[in-house]
Amino acid sequence: MALLHLPRLSSSLSTLSSPSFSRRASRTFNTLLHPPKSTLTDSEPIQVSTITPKPETLSLEKLFVPPNTHVTHENARILNGSNILLSNYATDAKIIQADFVKSSVGTGDCPSDGLPEFALVGRSNVGKSSLLNSIVRRKNLALTSKKPGKTQLINHFRVNDSWYLVDLPGYGYASAPHELRMDWAKFTKDFLLNRSTLVSVFLLIDASIPAKKIDLEYARWLGENQIPMTFIFTKCDKRKKAKNGGKRPEDNVNDFQELIRSSFETVPPWIMTSNVTHQGRDEILLHMAQLRNYWLKH
Repeated sequence: MALLHLPRLSSSLSTLSSPSFSRRASRTFNTLLHPPKSTLTDSEPIQVSTITPKPETLSLEKLFVPPNTHVTHENARILNGSNILLSNYATDAKIIQADFVKSSVGTGDCPSDGLPEFALVGRSNVGKSSLLNSIVRRKNLALTSKKPGKTQLINHFRVNDSWYLVDLPGYGYASAPHELRMDWAKFTKDFLLNRSTLVSVFLLIDASIPAKKIDLEYARWLGENQIPMTFIFTKCDKRKKAKNGGKRPEDNVNDFQELIRSSFETVPPWIMTSNVTHQGRDEILLHMAQLRNYWLKH
């Protein structure tokens, strides 16, 4: 089964249809939407009907439109704190069960049952393990550490016995030995390039600080290799003091988009998150559900 593609977007503001995904992760970026709080509580099931329509917030050219989705300003429903339109594929999003399966030293050692996968990758200390725990509502499913660079293997977590979350080693950890950093980079990139069950890569970017060159380079590498991706902006609850030169997370996200927009042609999906407030948790699950269900049917 082929990797899920990203759609090329029409310039029409009245209707928009994307029958297929282009594997080239090419994009243009947009003005940031100020994110409201999550629409769901811990006890509520994730349902399509809970998403509030906001067709006036962003023009359709600036939105990520799932495949086989016909959109007008009247029926557009946008996931909170993102640029992602909700489609009819966004079903079965609730997580009932999540279990650690195994750690692998290479792609060949990974599970071979053919279930769809979503890989989490990002700079060391960006909050990958914490985000994974937040998504599955388990405090310690993925071990977290105050010391960056602790994830050194490909870690698979099976969700609802039907798909995987994959925690990949972080990049950019300068304190790790050079040989070890090279090994991590090699088997991580081999996984991303050759894993046939990979639906999408979720690239985590720290929104509490200015854009980092290494994050921009990683995003460009994914695009050049036509690997489907979603940008997950983390730590959006943190507010730096303006007098110390700090910017709001919204400003840092906008800056990141402006710096990378020349490298892409069409809009990428992106979601703002916080592991403290759980902002973006439900939106990630709905986004994963519609990507996963489309992948399974095609």
